[in-house]
Amino acid sequence: MKIDDWLLEILACPACKAPLRAEDETEELVCTGCGLIYPVRDDIPVLLVDEARKP
Repeated sequence: MKIDDWLLEILACPACKAPLRAEDETEELVCTGCGLIYPVRDDIPVLLVDEARKP
């Protein structure tokens, strides 16, 4: 997964507005607040609440 650090710093969870952290082994972004897990497809974060899965 190739998400620049500066982009990761400004991305936020659309559900609760908390910061996201990258999980390289699963190629997902995990919300540090509510815990929703967002997929990353072709190095593009899919930040749709309907596409997120619960932990």
